[in-house]
Amino acid sequence: MSVNQQAHTGPPYGQPQPGYQGYQQPAYAGQPLQGVPQSQYGAYNGPMPGYQQPVPPQGYFPSLGFPSKGSPVSLNSDTSLAPNFIGSLRAPPTSGAPPAVSGASLPSGHLAYSQFGHGDVQNGIPASAAPMQRPPASQPFLPGSAPTPVSQISTFQQYGPPTASVQQLSNHMAGMTIGSTAASAPPPAGLGYGPPTSVPPVSGSFSATGSGLYTPYTASQGPPPTSASQGLPLAQPPFPGQPLSAQRLPAQVPAFAPPPSSTGIGPSSYPPTTGAPRPPAMPGPPLAGQAVAGPPASQPNHVSSPPPPSTMAGPHAGPPVSGLHGAPPLAHPPQPGYQMQQNGSFGQVRGPQPHYGGAYSGTPNYGSQPGPPPPAKRLDPDSIPSPIQVIEDDRNNRGSEPFVTGVRGQVPPLVTTNFLVKDQGNASPRYIRCTSYNIPCTSDMAKQSQVPLAAVIKPLATLPPEEALPYLVDHGESGPVRCNRCKAYMCPFMQFIEGGRRFQCCFCSCVTEVPPHYFQHLDHTGKRVDFYDRPELSLGSYEFLATVDYCKNNKFPSPPAFIFMIDVSYNAVKSGLVRLICEELKSLLDYLPREGNMEESAIRVGFVTYNKVLHFYNVKSSLAQPQMMVVSDVADMFVPLLDGFLVNVNESRTVIASLLDQIPEMFADTRETETVFAPVIQAGLEALKAAECAGKLFIFHTSLPIAEAPGKLKNRDDKKLINTDKEKTLFQPQTSFYNNLAKDCVAQGCCVDLFLFPNQYLDVATLGVVTYQTGGSIYKYAYFQLETDQDRFLNDLRRDVQKEVGFDAVMRVRTSTGIRATDFFGAFYMSNTTDVEMAGLDCDKTITVEFKHDDKLSEDSGALLQCALLYTSCAGQRRLRIHNLSLNCCTQLADLYRNCETDTLINYLAKYAYRGVLSSPVKTVRDALINQCAQILACYRKNCASPSSAGQLILPECMKLLPVYLNCVLKSDVLQPGPEVTTDDRAYIRQLVTSMDVAETNVFFYPRLLPLTKADLDSDSLPAAIRNSEERLSKGDIYLLENGLNIFVWVGVNVQQGLIQNLFGVSSFSQISNTLSTLPVLENPFSKKVRSIIDMLQVQRSRYMKLIIVKQEDKLEMLFKHFLVEDKSLSGGASYVDFLCHMHKEIRQLLS
Repeated sequence: MSVNQQAHTGPPYGQPQPGYQGYQQPAYAGQPLQGVPQSQYGAYNGPMPGYQQPVPPQGYFPSLGFPSKGSPVSLNSDTSLAPNFIGSLRAPPTSGAPPAVSGASLPSGHLAYSQFGHGDVQNGIPASAAPMQRPPASQPFLPGSAPTPVSQISTFQQYGPPTASVQQLSNHMAGMTIGSTAASAPPPAGLGYGPPTSVPPVSGSFSATGSGLYTPYTASQGPPPTSASQGLPLAQPPFPGQPLSAQRLPAQVPAFAPPPSSTGIGPSSYPPTTGAPRPPAMPGPPLAGQAVAGPPASQPNHVSSPPPPSTMAGPHAGPPVSGLHGAPPLAHPPQPGYQMQQNGSFGQVRGPQPHYGGAYSGTPNYGSQPGPPPPAKRLDPDSIPSPIQVIEDDRNNRGSEPFVTGVRGQVPPLVTTNFLVKDQGNASPRYIRCTSYNIPCTSDMAKQSQVPLAAVIKPLATLPPEEALPYLVDHGESGPVRCNRCKAYMCPFMQFIEGGRRFQCCFCSCVTEVPPHYFQHLDHTGKRVDFYDRPELSLGSYEFLATVDYCKNNKFPSPPAFIFMIDVSYNAVKSGLVRLICEELKSLLDYLPREGNMEESAIRVGFVTYNKVLHFYNVKSSLAQPQMMVVSDVADMFVPLLDGFLVNVNESRTVIASLLDQIPEMFADTRETETVFAPVIQAGLEALKAAECAGKLFIFHTSLPIAEAPGKLKNRDDKKLINTDKEKTLFQPQTSFYNNLAKDCVAQGCCVDLFLFPNQYLDVATLGVVTYQTGGSIYKYAYFQLETDQDRFLNDLRRDVQKEVGFDAVMRVRTSTGIRATDFFGAFYMSNTTDVEMAGLDCDKTITVEFKHDDKLSEDSGALLQCALLYTSCAGQRRLRIHNLSLNCCTQLADLYRNCETDTLINYLAKYAYRGVLSSPVKTVRDALINQCAQILACYRKNCASPSSAGQLILPECMKLLPVYLNCVLKSDVLQPGPEVTTDDRAYIRQLVTSMDVAETNVFFYPRLLPLTKADLDSDSLPAAIRNSEERLSKGDIYLLENGLNIFVWVGVNVQQGLIQNLFGVSSFSQISNTLSTLPVLENPFSKKVRSIIDMLQVQRSRYMKLIIVKQEDKLEMLFKHFLVEDKSLSGGASYVDFLCHMHKEIRQLLS
C-alpha cells in the first residue's frame, strides 16, 4: 500500500520565490544560501520555533523537498493498498489550523524513498534473477520513534496492489496559471473550467501563436475560473520496488507568482486582493481532499524534538467554508478505497498565522462577479521529477555491478552510468539500446500505447579497455553457417535437434542441415558440447571472416584510400587554414588506422587542392619533387594520373612532406574567391574507381560553390520562411544533383567527410547531402579564427582520421516472426527496403531502426533481433559483424511501461521529428510530438495507474523524465530557433542528431551543468551536477555546462578574487577575457582540477567541444541561457514547469 505524501512544492505565502532577487532567504524552496544548511524538508510554513534545521543526513535528497528513508525491506513485497492510511503529520506552525487529512495510501511496512522513487534494477520490478536490495539510508530505523498514526484508520478499505510503479502530480482543480509572472495575472484560460463533473471538462487549449511558439496561458475576457488556481505538486512516492505502486502527487500548490520586487512588499505579507478569493496558503495545512505532508508513520521524524501532539488533531474547529473558490463542484461518486474526492474546492478557514497577511478579505466570490484574480505562484521546480536525481540514483544502484547480458529482456543501466558489460549471449547496450525491452504481443496493444518500438544500433561502437572486442571467427572457405530460408547467421538462440545434425532457426523456424565440418554432439540439456568454445553459440556479438562470395565482383577488396582535398581559395589561404592543414597532415599521416598487429597502415593517401579548378599531385616515391596537374574542365571531371596519385605514406614520405611545404607558398598570393564543390567529390570518386578500392574523402571547404560547374548553388537563405509552410525547403537540398552523386559514391564505397569553415551562408542542407548519404561526418567552424578555433579543428581532424571505420558497408536487421524492421534513421543510403548501405560507417555512427508488428508474438518465445553488418576493415579484410538481442513480450501494458528506456525513446523521437521537418511545417511536427507523448502517458494513466482523481498527473516510473526531455527536443534549434540561429546551423544540427547515439542525444538535449567551485580538489571525481535552470546558479560560483558541442564556463559577478586569480591568472572579474579558447595552465590545485574535468569531458565526446567563457551579465550570457533548458527560452519555448502543466492538460483532454 502507499501513502499520499504531500510534497512541499513551493514557498508558502509571504515567503520569497526562489530565483527572485531582493530576498535573502535561508534554505527555502530548495534555494540554499551560502553557508546555510539546507533543510531536508523543503519549504514549509516558516522556520519552526525551537527547531533547528539539520543538515540532511547522507542518503537524503534535499533538492527533492522531502526526506524519507527506506528500511531494508524486500523490493518485491506485495502488500495490498490501504488507501486511507495516513502517516504522521508534520507539526504546523505554532498557531493556525492543523491539517485536514484526506485519502492517501502508503505501502504498509514500506517507506517512501526520496521524493521520487527511482526504479530499482529494471526501472520497475526486476524481470529476472533476485531483485537488488536498495541499501537503507544512513540512519537506522528506531522503533518507537515513529509517531502513532492518525485516527483515521477506520476508513481502511483493502484492494489489490495497483499495476505500475508511478508518479502522480496532482492538481485537483487543474486551474493552473502558467508562465505568468505579473503580480495580478489574468485568469488562466488554458486550464480553468467551471464546476467539475466527475471528469471535469477542460476548456480552452494550448494557444500557439502563428509562429508555433508557446505563449503564456492568458485570457483577455471572461470571468476567472471558478476553481482554485492550483499547480501540480508531487507527493512522496512509495518505496520504489513496490509492484508498481502508485506514486501520487497531490494537488496543492496554488499557482501564483510573487509580487514584482518593485512593489515594495516585504516577504512578510501579501496584500489581500479585494473581491477575489485569496488562495489558501501554500504548504500549510492542506485543504480537505488533499494529501498531507509529513513522513509516513513507519519512519522516524527527523526533527530535533518530537512533534507536538496537536499534529494528530483533525480539522480545526469551525466548518469548512464552501464556495471559497467558486461554486462547489459536483462530488465524485466515492471510489473504492477512497474518500469522496472533493477536488480541493473546500478548505477550512485558517486562523491567523505568524508571517502571514490577514485572513481573506472580501466576501466569498461565487464566480458571478469576477474580481481581480489572485497573483500567480509557480509550481516549485523541486517538486517535479529531476533528471539529476534519476541519473544519480541509477549510478548509485547500478554502477557497481557488471551488467551481465545472459537474461532476456533486461533493461540496461542508463547511458549516464559507468558500468561494465559481460556478454553472455545478448549484445552489449553499447551496441544496441531499445526503447522498450518488453514489447507488446499484438499490434493493437502497440497502437494503443503509442510507445514506438525502436532500436538504436551502433555496430562498431568503441568499448572501454576492460571489455573484450568481438571475437573474429574464421569458418574457412565454407563461410558462416546460416539458415537456409531467412539467411540469419548462427547465433546463441538457434536450436539444435536430432542429436545435433540439424538446427531450427530462431527467426523463421526453418530446419537446416548442420554442415559436416560444423557437426558436434549435444549434452543432456540439448546444448552442443562446444557451446563455450564457439563465440557464435555463446556470445551476443562476434565477427565472421567473410568469404569471397561476400565481396564485390567476387574478388577480395584492396585496402581503402584516404584523399585529402583542400580548398585554396582566397578565404582559406588568408585565414591561415591552408597552412594549418598542411602542417598537421605532415605528422597526422603517421597515425592512419591500422589492424591490431600491423606494423604500418595499409591505407594509401592522395592530395588534391582546388578553387575554381582542381590540382592533382603526383607524389610517387621515385620523384625528387611532387608534380602538379591542373584540370580546368570541371564539367567533365577525370583524374589526370593513375600511377603516383594514391601512395603508401612510408614509401613517399619525403615527396609528401615537400608537397605539404609547397602548397601554402604556391597559393599564398591567390586572388581567386570562387570555389566549385561537386567536381571535387567527382574527382575523388573517379580516383577510387580507377584504383578499384573504397575510401574516404576529407574535404576542407570555405564558401558557397557559385563558380560555373556542375552542382553550382545560389544563396537561397531566407529567414522570412521560418514558421511558414515553406520552412521545410530550408532543410531540403536545392538541387537533386547531389542525391545522384551520393548514390554513385555509395556504389563505389566512397565516403565523404566534410570540414566547413563558413563566414556566411554555405547551404549545409545541400552540401551535406553526399556526406550524409555516404555515412560521413560534417564538422563546421563558423567564422574560423586560427587562435580560437585551431585546437578544436585539429583535435576533430586527428580523431576523424584515426578512428575505426568500416568501408563499403551493408547492414541488415532480421527479426523473429511477428515483428519486422520498417523504418530507418541515420547517415546512409537505401536502394531497397531492407539493406542499409554506407560507403563508410565509423565507431560513432548509429542507425536507428523502428519495428512494427506483422503478426502476434508470444510471451514464451519473446522476440529476437539480429543486426548483421558486412564491411571492409581498414586493412582491406571483408568481415561480418553480428549483434543479437532477445526481448520479452507482454500481454499487459504495465509490463511494457515498466521496461521502457526514456533516453532511447527521446533519441528516436528527436530523429523522427528531425526527419519530419523535411516534409511538414515545423509546427505540425511539434504538435505531433506533443500529441504522441500525451497519448503514451494517457494510455498509461488509463490502463496501468491505480484509480485517482483526474486532477493528478501520473507518470510511469521509468518515463517520469519524458516531459522534461521532450520539452528540450521541442525547444531545440531545429524545431524552435531563436533569432540568432542561422539556417546553416539548423541544417547542421539536424544532420548531426540523426546519427547520434543515446549518450550524445542525452547530453545534447539536457546539458550537464557542474558547479566547479564545489569540486573536491583531492579526488578524481566530478562535482555533483545540478539542474539546468538559472535559479540554481549563485553569483559567487563558477559553473561548467557541456552539451557535446560546447563547454561553457560561467563566472558569477561575486566570485572570490582568489578563485579568479587561480583559474584565469587575472586579478579581477572585469579582466577575465571571454575570447579564451583554453584555460591558462596555472600551477595551483583549482586550475589543475578544472582543466582535468574539461579534459575528462572532452575524452567522453566524439567531437572536441568549443570552450566559451561567459561572464555573468555579459552579452554572451544570452547564448549560455539558451542551454538552461528547464527555463523559458527566448525563442518562446516553455519552461519545464509550464510544459509539465501543458502535458497534464493534453492528457486530461485525451482521457475525457
